[in-house]
Amino acid sequence: MERTLAILKPDGVEQGHSGKIIAKIEAAGFKVIACKMTKMTKAVAEAFYSVHKGRPFYEPLIDFMTEGPSILLVLEKDDAVQDYRKLMGSTDPDKAAEGTIRKEFAENTRRNVVHGSDSPENAEKEISFFFSTSEVL
Repeated sequence: MERTLAILKPDGVEQGHSGKIIAKIEAAGFKVIACKMTKMTKAVAEAFYSVHKGRPFYEPLIDFMTEGPSILLVLEKDDAVQDYRKLMGSTDPDKAAEGTIRKEFAENTRRNVVHGSDSPENAEKEISFFFSTSEVL
C-alpha cells in the first residue's frame, strides 16, 4: 500500500465542496487514514511550499493557502500518488479530464481546490510535515 497527502484547499472548503470531494476520493478506492482541518499560518505555508520560493506564483500561493481553512488527508491505496494525481486532474480545470476533481470544482489554475503529492518520496515528507505518526491510523 502507498500513501499520499491530499489537501482540500481554502476555496474548496469555503464553497462547501469538502464532503463531495472526500466522497469522490473514497469512491475511487482510497482509504482515508488521517484527517484534520487547519488554517495555515504564513510561516507554515511558506515552509510547506518552500520548493516554489522565487517563482512568480509563490506569494499568491501563500496568500491563497492562508486565506481560510484547509482539510488535510492522508490517503492509502495501491499506487496512491499516481492514482490521486489522475483523480485531481490538470491544474488548469479547463484542460482537466471529465470526472476529475478540478474539472468539477476548480475555478482556475490558482484556485484549483486540491493538492496532492507528486511522488512517493514527497508524499512521505509532506505527510510528516502535517501529521505525527500517532495521527496516521
